[in-house]
Amino acid sequence: MNSRETVTSFALRVIALVLAIACIVLGLMETASIETLAVLLGVGLVAVALAGMRRNRTA
Repeated sequence: MNSRETVTSFALRVIALVLAIACIVLGLMETASIETLAVLLGVGLVAVALAGMRRNRTA
């Protein structure tokens, strides 16, 4: 696995983690609607899926 793929995979996992934390904070503060939180979690899930597919492709 080269450094570009490693950085991309790491960035996708970081994006997913940040979006999950943002959803928790926004949910606790009650500043975002459920639809917004669902979209944010969906984007995070897509990022995790892409990172997983990249890892399986190179393994």
